[in-house]
Amino acid sequence: MHTRIRTRFSTLAVLMAGALLTSAGCAKEDDAPDSAAPTKPRTVEAVPGCGKASWTDPSDLTKDRAPSRCAKGAPAPRPLPKERSLTIATGTLSAEYVAPLQMAVEKGEFKKEGLDVDLKVLPTPDALPLLAKGDIDAQWAAPEAAVMNGITGGFTIKWAAGNFSPDPKSKSGLWVKLKKGESAGHVPMAGRKLGTMIGKGSVISYPMGKALKKHGGGLDKIQFQQLGSADVLTALQNGGTDSAWLLDPVWRKVDGDKRYAFLGGQPRGEPLGGLLFGPNLLTEDPDAGVALLRAYIRTVNTYFAGDYKADKAFVTELAKLLKTDEAVLRSTPSLRMDWEIRAGTTDRLQAAYEAAGVAEGKRVPEGKAVDRRLYEEAVGHRR
Repeated sequence: MHTRIRTRFSTLAVLMAGALLTSAGCAKEDDAPDSAAPTKPRTVEAVPGCGKASWTDPSDLTKDRAPSRCAKGAPAPRPLPKERSLTIATGTLSAEYVAPLQMAVEKGEFKKEGLDVDLKVLPTPDALPLLAKGDIDAQWAAPEAAVMNGITGGFTIKWAAGNFSPDPKSKSGLWVKLKKGESAGHVPMAGRKLGTMIGKGSVISYPMGKALKKHGGGLDKIQFQQLGSADVLTALQNGGTDSAWLLDPVWRKVDGDKRYAFLGGQPRGEPLGGLLFGPNLLTEDPDAGVALLRAYIRTVNTYFAGDYKADKAFVTELAKLLKTDEAVLRSTPSLRMDWEIRAGTTDRLQAAYEAAGVAEGKRVPEGKAVDRRLYEEAVGHRR
């Protein structure tokens, strides 16, 4: 089975974004109805293989929180009466955090639900207006500043499922080149340059801001340098930048070198991205939305439940699927795949966007940005 990739709509996306934001801009957020509200109550039934461990209280923000899990192969498929074609946009098909979607296609988990899923590579700015319009069904991304600003402008988009949080051994995050007399415990960051391929509007602004504040910095006290993925490490090493946000597996290049210090990364136990749903799956066909999440959750429980990199044969299969080097894939810890969304994450993200100067309008309440109901239904959790 093959993942199909399309690369269209970019011009339409730009035109549509302007039209949608202009038409929605006249409505006040407090007065606007929630267009993603359910048309009628949905029946939630117990799901075999998904017991108490399949749901955790969203308010649990403990770092050692175990991610929810069902039994292998659960929740079992419940095919739709009629096959439904769905398009999911994603910024890449080679990153490890996209692996559950890739594997769900490869193993036929979507097909078992009566879904013909097309994974389309499309940048977030291009995908958002298409998602809000209903030209695509879901987006594998994150509630970045552009998403929250779009919701403020009237887009019907909600974060419907999480993706992952880092392993405690991971050092993907903020690294700094130490100056004379500095140590990892004391690095004055105010006024320094920070090289990153991720702009201020990314969800990474949230953990980046937390790490900077511990060292007298802050998103408003540093100089951002947006660099290409191949240039970030080089700039840090040759003095072109003072610090850098290094992703997997790039941080391995400086780990153990006393000239560099790791200041912090993504919060443990708190996913910062995952599946965004538009009106197609939120209101027009929530059955298909639940089916998609059921297949996604089953894929996590079957193939990514624990330290999946301990299985050498699976890593070989995964590297082939992601078209990446197997040794590179083995060089970093397994991600903690996690379909749930923590309480308050969108508030913390928006606080970071405000500090970075990329937020527009009033802060979006969590209820207008997050919808946990469909993944809860998929595992049989009754509110």
